[in-house]
Amino acid sequence: MRARRDPSDNWSKTPADRPRRRDIAISSGLGVLVLAVLLAAGTIDLAVFVGTSLALASLSLVYYLTALTTIEPEARPVERVTVQPADTAVAELMLERITVPILLIGPGGRIERANPAARAFLGLGGEGGLLSATLRQPRVLEAVSAALRGEKGRAVEYSTLAPIESHVRAFVEPIRLELPGPMPWRAMLVLADDTSSKRAERMRADFLANASHELRTPLASLSGFIETLRGPARDDEEARERFLSIMQVQTERMRRLIDDLLSLSRVEMNEHLPPSGAVDLCELARDVAGALGPVAASRSIGLSLDACEGEAIVHGDRDQLYEVVENLVENALKYSDDGGSVAISVRADLTRDAAEHSDERIAEGSGRLTLSAPPLSSEARYGVLRVRDCGQGIDRRYLPRLSERFFRVGGQKSSPTSGTGLGLAIVKHIVARHRGGFTVESAPGEGSVFSIFFPAVRKSATDGNEPVQRGATVS
Repeated sequence: MRARRDPSDNWSKTPADRPRRRDIAISSGLGVLVLAVLLAAGTIDLAVFVGTSLALASLSLVYYLTALTTIEPEARPVERVTVQPADTAVAELMLERITVPILLIGPGGRIERANPAARAFLGLGGEGGLLSATLRQPRVLEAVSAALRGEKGRAVEYSTLAPIESHVRAFVEPIRLELPGPMPWRAMLVLADDTSSKRAERMRADFLANASHELRTPLASLSGFIETLRGPARDDEEARERFLSIMQVQTERMRRLIDDLLSLSRVEMNEHLPPSGAVDLCELARDVAGALGPVAASRSIGLSLDACEGEAIVHGDRDQLYEVVENLVENALKYSDDGGSVAISVRADLTRDAAEHSDERIAEGSGRLTLSAPPLSSEARYGVLRVRDCGQGIDRRYLPRLSERFFRVGGQKSSPTSGTGLGLAIVKHIVARHRGGFTVESAPGEGSVFSIFFPAVRKSATDGNEPVQRGATVS
């Protein structure tokens, strides 16, 4: 912006040390006058008068010289800044386009300005509200209050755990405006999202810890088989084929484990950033059912699909939602007995209460738990997908731990053919990123029902800038 100084604002032409020179002259003159009165009264003689006057003049000269060396320069008055209309338009455009959340806080902690990034980041409905009603972080509010008093700005870091974990660095700086009234100070608040960098640090540490723990067993097996093949079984062709087959299974298990760990790390890295696409749950369910149909047929398991009429369009990333549905259906097939059945159902436009609870309980006294819940909203509608199996079921006490990493029901030990124990953890994090819900209902001997639900896309949104992501249907 072009800043212009008001021509009426002139610096003072009076030297800053003139008041001190006046004080020195008056003090010296009064001293000489007093000595003259004493001389006229005969109290002192002429020699005393002359000597005292010279001493007083010398002290005055020393004081004057000392004052000149310690004088502080006169402070430059604050210039009034006038902004031209063209500058205002450019500044407004820049503020609207900046992707970093920026707010201007006025007296009383009220939000006077907020760019679109700040309104989206904090969920602001509009300007004019209290910052404390939106951002409940005492250290940030203290820094803003200090800036409104004209104190030095500072940076504050804070973290939130609900509804989504996030790490933010807030920069607060005071701004003085030439406005009428007793409160010229404003506070500029800039919010920088450090969630990605914080999670990257934690993901690296978690990956190393989990990988080293889970890979120890298959690596030990491979090492033992290699040692055996190089020693006692070197010339035993039958043993060699058997050991190589086991080594291949162990290698495949390590590959699956590494793939799942990398997938989980990628999901957690972007969990705080909601997706912007739109996906049809009905089409997605048909694709997964078509892809896993041969697996079900090989074990004589009936895989049925009950999709709603029309479409069930939800906010989401198609690849991640496909991974969620595939994980749930694979688990249902894995834990179902041969000749059993697995049912997939999709429903559209349900309330949160209807989405969290299935139409009827699978058994009297079955356990039901919400593993991940969306933000509260009385107007939100959801698309729901449920996967039901007729397997062994899960005891109520194990339900809270289903989404833990590497947890296996009933303390099952890891085996070459078992899963990695990361599937439901991946499902939970993807659902959380999509601001959706994840519930489970199960009873021993009766099977389980896993339900996922995501915010539905309004019809106007699908007609506009949010095209539905579609994939090739697997037959």
